[in-house]
Amino acid sequence: MKKFNLNLPLSAWKERSPFALLLLMQVAMVLSFATWQLLTNNFAVQRAGFDGAQWGVLQSTREIPGFLAFLAVFLILWVREQVLAYIALIMLAGAVLFTGQMPYFWGLMLWTLISSIGFHYYETVNQSLQLQWLPKATAPKQLGIIGGVASFVTFLIYLSITIGWDFFDWSFEAVYMGAGLGSLALIAIAMFRFPIFPQGEVQNAGILLRKRYWLYYVMEFLAGARRQIFVVFAGFMMVEKYGFEVHDMSLLMLTTFLVGTFIAPVIGKFVMRFGERLTLQIEYLGLAIVFGLYMVVYIYDLPAWFAAMLYLIDHMLFAMKIALKTYFQKIADPKDLASTAAVSFTINHIAAVFLPVLLGLLWIISPATVFAFAMVLAFCSLGAAFLVPRTPMEGHETVLSK
Repeated sequence: MKKFNLNLPLSAWKERSPFALLLLMQVAMVLSFATWQLLTNNFAVQRAGFDGAQWGVLQSTREIPGFLAFLAVFLILWVREQVLAYIALIMLAGAVLFTGQMPYFWGLMLWTLISSIGFHYYETVNQSLQLQWLPKATAPKQLGIIGGVASFVTFLIYLSITIGWDFFDWSFEAVYMGAGLGSLALIAIAMFRFPIFPQGEVQNAGILLRKRYWLYYVMEFLAGARRQIFVVFAGFMMVEKYGFEVHDMSLLMLTTFLVGTFIAPVIGKFVMRFGERLTLQIEYLGLAIVFGLYMVVYIYDLPAWFAAMLYLIDHMLFAMKIALKTYFQKIADPKDLASTAAVSFTINHIAAVFLPVLLGLLWIISPATVFAFAMVLAFCSLGAAFLVPRTPMEGHETVLSK
């Protein structure tokens, strides 16, 4: 078995390559975002005094910038995408830095909105830059490495905060500020160490919906719907049904990200060898099985360890989403990458506007039915994956293409 090769990221760093910059920006994003994710549930309740209704408003507000990500295509008329990525990261890091200083409803709402704008606009531009800068032949492997590094950094952040909180009496204010300052330092390194790289083809501005990308749009929508069910309800199940405490969830998340560190690069190599079609089919079939077993967990009251195993497998399967990125990279006109990245990000977030609320009401009646609905979505995705060609390219976007 081949050992994980660090030569690629290290040589990229020495050469100040676009791949190294993508890695550095991803670490800067994860440092702020993972800290916000881990702390804000407790901060909202323990410091800001949130009730359930206020928390719901905060979560809905947080998703609005994702739904409006298509507006990024107008910003690139005035600002280069690389520079826009820096600005978005600064917004995210700055908002996290100040979050602990305003422990009340409108303060947390303000910094959450700013951080969400930064996060979602960075993710939109980052996807466009990845597809422009990474060669098609090696993009799956490089995206896998980026995903593995992000998982490992998240693991370190969660572990550090857990230890610091339990043994060194860290405070919300100090951790938020440390994460924000650390991210800003990494962004400064990115800005001053790396040149402004050429973007290749001049990107089409405006909102573009191409008929030949229809399958990609469908799979993005379904992926966003499934993601919402996992994010909102899978962890909630562990707490509500099995009574997981904070340290239990922390251990589960640490395990998840540690596994992701090693599995993401493997998935990248798998996509390179076997292609996007098979990878997506495995992902969606696996998710259908996992969601079906979540349903069985409720019906037959299966033990907590089984549900935790499903949670881990669920997260691992989502790492295969890089195949959807590289599928689009292969079928797209290079001039459409920025616009379509923004539009697809909006499509991905359509379900986030209404699905959690509707399924939350259904959850009160029947949690198993929520996961049954998720299983149906996964099977719809599997059907769509069979329409992906074995060798996707411009003019051959689906098996139905003439």
